[in-house]
Amino acid sequence: MSTIADTTDKIWKNSYADGVPLHLDYGHDTLVDTFGEAVKKYRKRSALSFFGKSTTYGELGEKVHRFAAVLHAKGVRSGDTVAIVLPNSPQNVIAFWATLSLGACAVQHNPLYTAAELTAPFQDHAAKVAVVWNKAADVIDKVASEAPVETIIAVDLIAEMPLSKRIPLALPLPPLRKMRAQLSEHAPRHEDFNKLMDKASVRKGKKVTKAAEVSESAAALMLYTSGTTGKPKGVPLTHENLRANVKQGIAWVPTLREDIQHVMLAALPMFHAYGLTLNMTLAPFIGGQIVLLPSPTKELLTDTLKKHSLTWVPGVPALYNTILDIAESKGYALDNVRAAFSGAASLPTDVIERWEDTTGSVLIEGYGLSETSPILVINPANEDRRPGYIGLPIPDTDIKFVSTEDPTVEVGIGEEGEIIAKGPQVFGGYLNRPEANEESFVDGWFRTGDVGVMDSDGFIKIVSRVKEMIITGGFNVHPQEVEDVIAQVDSIAKVAVVGVPKDDGSEKVVAAVVLADGATLDVDALKKHCRENLTRYKVPRDFFAFDELAEDQLGKIRRVEVRQQVLDMIDEA
Repeated sequence: MSTIADTTDKIWKNSYADGVPLHLDYGHDTLVDTFGEAVKKYRKRSALSFFGKSTTYGELGEKVHRFAAVLHAKGVRSGDTVAIVLPNSPQNVIAFWATLSLGACAVQHNPLYTAAELTAPFQDHAAKVAVVWNKAADVIDKVASEAPVETIIAVDLIAEMPLSKRIPLALPLPPLRKMRAQLSEHAPRHEDFNKLMDKASVRKGKKVTKAAEVSESAAALMLYTSGTTGKPKGVPLTHENLRANVKQGIAWVPTLREDIQHVMLAALPMFHAYGLTLNMTLAPFIGGQIVLLPSPTKELLTDTLKKHSLTWVPGVPALYNTILDIAESKGYALDNVRAAFSGAASLPTDVIERWEDTTGSVLIEGYGLSETSPILVINPANEDRRPGYIGLPIPDTDIKFVSTEDPTVEVGIGEEGEIIAKGPQVFGGYLNRPEANEESFVDGWFRTGDVGVMDSDGFIKIVSRVKEMIITGGFNVHPQEVEDVIAQVDSIAKVAVVGVPKDDGSEKVVAAVVLADGATLDVDALKKHCRENLTRYKVPRDFFAFDELAEDQLGKIRRVEVRQQVLDMIDEA
């Protein structure tokens, strides 16, 4: 048996695109250093666009200093945490960089979460200051009754919109009142972001940030993840982790090194590692303009495509389809797009073909996790990218495959195994979770929990999650494989394959589906199609139709939650 460890060279090296090195020089700067250099170098360039209002790098730098002065006055010091509970917005960007400039760690949270979902993380990271969307202020009030939050700073998103948008929203007309209610809510009990900023001094901000201790090994960002199950775990990512991943990405995608100002679509949420790294931390490295969307609605995407010539489009398959539909129906050109990067969900071949035919640029799939900043593996950014595969390990990233039964046993090339990884972008361990860390690392390698296989040329394909593997009649069934077959049927819009318990202690393979518009559920036809493409034990015994399947904020189906949907339907029947 030949394993990756048996090879003296990285077997994926020869599959790299021309000009992509196997190793990089990361230096010893922090993200704060990089941001400061960008403010000086790109001072007059637009850094942000929000509903049509532009903020230059120079203006952003001053706002960051002002808010750093605010946070410092609230007691934030090096090593502390600051909770950010905001949609994509200029205030989110300002709060993030101000927090880092003080040597503190920014903890990004989903602003749509409930108090029940946020209380445990807030207790865990113990942030005393929370910068919060005013519509979520009441939720954080409830959290604060059980967590050590002392200061809640309420943010009005409308304040950063252009005057041409703010004035109509102030009018007492029903449609405008409804729109205003979606964006903002009065929060009189809390300190107001804008009032604090108006009183803050740039000079004071420069003084306190200059004196702050900021280390490359210090946590810059904290995200909470539960993977597919379990209590949320804090994932601290250091300046070193995040800088490394950005540099790896720039080395991988040649268009990011072009001497142009990239116009970057920030439709993915910045409380997710994917959305943050591919926009917030990437932008200052390349002097890009981030077009901020608080929500990737069709209306906001349409307005964005009308006003901006996007060049960098990170997304998920559903987002690309929506963009293509809008561009096609409105006649908007997408030929300025230089590159697009898809993650968080399997990328169908038809989406790749449609995108590349329309834009003339590549759409590449990659893979990673919050714990890896997030990118570990990417397809080559050229015609060699391989649909159906997540790609190759990026520079300075080591990947191995181990037995799902014993992670100390490496499996052979071409054999399925759990993916384990090492690299400068891989985090050092969960916050306050020694037991989880013991389970998640083996001999210094991070266990991803994903099952994959590597071809002899280094290309990797995902098979399934370890914990989502279905065991039926003594056989292992990987849900992704079965889902890929069912998704070929035109009547199926979405599918998730899960296991439900049987009396003998094993599981029965079942499929939960969302039907395409106008379609009806034909179980016999679906089973026939599956039997033609799968070994019999992999064919779902039952099919359940739902109006929607449980998904995360990026549109990735949550199989554990879908499984509960199925069990609930079975109980009701």
